[in-house]
Amino acid sequence: MILYPSIHLKDGAVARLTRGGDVEDAGMLSGEPSARAAQFAAQKFSWLHVVDLDGAFEGKPVNTAAVEAILKSVAIPVQLSGGIRNLQTIEEWLMKGIKRVVLTTMAVEKPELAREACRKFPDAVAVKIDAHAGQVALTGWLKTLPMRVLDLALKFEESGAAAIIYADINRDGALAEINHEAVLDLAFALTTPVIAAGGINSLKDIETLKSSSKAGVAGIILGRALSSGKIKAEEALKLMVGG
Repeated sequence: MILYPSIHLKDGAVARLTRGGDVEDAGMLSGEPSARAAQFAAQKFSWLHVVDLDGAFEGKPVNTAAVEAILKSVAIPVQLSGGIRNLQTIEEWLMKGIKRVVLTTMAVEKPELAREACRKFPDAVAVKIDAHAGQVALTGWLKTLPMRVLDLALKFEESGAAAIIYADINRDGALAEINHEAVLDLAFALTTPVIAAGGINSLKDIETLKSSSKAGVAGIILGRALSSGKIKAEEALKLMVGG
């Protein structure tokens, strides 16, 4: 199982987004995203999860310079989300060194194009599904669609998505209890690896998800709990190599 420390970018700096998805309410943590990335790499994390918050709301890449600085500062693979809505943007990011792009809004608003992306760029496209009460939420968490999370996930499994990232928007960034049951149910239903995000705020949460790795839970994205110190990087990584 892989731990993905996350870096959310707003106005070129590191931000913290809490429940509700309002980018204007995002708290600023650090002015140097590349330094934050280098710190994660030095702590021996094997992947990095980066989100262009401004890009997610504007529908196009915004924090390009910050992402490029991160790529120059680390050798570990980076997966990127936010403002990725077409094949050209995907290809450009992959050429710049992004290992995996993450599609969210595109997966719902342009599903055929998103599935084409999964096929055209094998192992390089993941789909993130924001969920509310088992339904798909989108547009910066501002509305919910009459579509089940599992139904959307199955469509992209058929297209060869590298991973499905699942986030409960009621818990993401809120330091609430993780919806372990929903993550496990999705992992059992898919053969595609599932990465859990949202509501992970303790070593116990990580241990619980790690115990579900055989069911297909392949990774965990760590956000606010890691940046706030509620979860210590060394302790979380030690747990991954433990029994």
